[in-house]
Amino acid sequence: MRRRLRAALMAGVLTTAGLTTVAATAPPAPLPQAPVGRPAAAQDWSVALIDSTMARYTPSTIGGWSYPVGLYLYGQYLTYRRTHDARYLTYIKSYVDRFVSSDGSIGQSFNSLDSMQAGRLLTILHHETGQDRYRKAALKIRSRLNTYPRTSDGGFWHADTSSRAHQLWSDGVYMVNPFLVEYGKEFGDTTYANDEAAKQLYVYGNHLQVANGLLKHAYDESKTAGWADPATGLAPEHWCRAVGWYAMAIVNVLDAIPVNHPRRPQLVSIFRRLAAGLEKYQDPATGRWFQVIDKGSRSDNWTETSCSSMFTYALSRGAQQGYLDPHYASVAGRGYQGVLARISVGSDGRTNLTDISIGTNVGDYAYYIARDRATNDFHGLGAFLIMNEQLTAHPLRTR
Repeated sequence: MRRRLRAALMAGVLTTAGLTTVAATAPPAPLPQAPVGRPAAAQDWSVALIDSTMARYTPSTIGGWSYPVGLYLYGQYLTYRRTHDARYLTYIKSYVDRFVSSDGSIGQSFNSLDSMQAGRLLTILHHETGQDRYRKAALKIRSRLNTYPRTSDGGFWHADTSSRAHQLWSDGVYMVNPFLVEYGKEFGDTTYANDEAAKQLYVYGNHLQVANGLLKHAYDESKTAGWADPATGLAPEHWCRAVGWYAMAIVNVLDAIPVNHPRRPQLVSIFRRLAAGLEKYQDPATGRWFQVIDKGSRSDNWTETSCSSMFTYALSRGAQQGYLDPHYASVAGRGYQGVLARISVGSDGRTNLTDISIGTNVGDYAYYIARDRATNDFHGLGAFLIMNEQLTAHPLRTR
């Protein structure tokens, strides 16, 4: 099946404009049914969510080159790897081919870490199709890192702009480092890629992690940002999705670097302190985590779905791989049940995932709490798929 799909992709049968012949005429797979408004106990939620999203958006209408869409499509790829449903990979290729020309050129400047996240799809498509255009496009991101601005200790700025100068955001580690280690493996650049990714996770963690094990949303080396503490340069709050990005990134990098990598003990230590903080602040009533993680006792705080998916994934994978104590699999299990309580099937037969914070800058408590609680936002859809593929494959598994 994999060889046939690769041949079709390379031959251009399953290409961008409308998914010609084979892909376009295939009927959509029926959605698994569940009671309207309630989650089902036995349901392939990844398949249901992807089929619902593909019914809502074509590869041309799903959005531009962006990290939320990139996150979602990465989750879709994980489901493709399990199900081998050719429609899922074809859809990803059709999206990417909107931006990557046949000669490998891509109209992105990559002046922010956010713009690099969807680069994971480039390495995926090179791996699946062998087409050199994707290598050339991915190389543009890798080359940009050679000149990308850094803090004095080598951390990548969140963006190469005056408004983000000297700033490290917890979000940023996920935008570049999983791509980097995957790029290194696919294209034989592991020495640089693994060392750089591990260094970035360490530098960011060294600045952002505080005594309770959680990470602050951001750090400003210049201490001039309006949100920065004048003494520490840290943002005031632990915004949940920012910490979720870091949690997923550290798992991805630990999975990639050699067991004897000199920074592995540093990263494992950061991860274990973070895991302890996450266990402490998990909502005992729902199993989810709050928008501002450590202030769940406040009446206006609310449990957020994307970060709860991210933490569930990271704790499950960490326990499975031995980075964390085995009991964290049970913490992840409670998180998983909490997230499943936020997905249901509507009267139209499509899934709905609720209580997802929209995109968010650095701010104070009131700012985070007032963020819109969206349904089917791509931040949540992608995180859900990543979590669900992990928990489907490794339900409450410990070592």
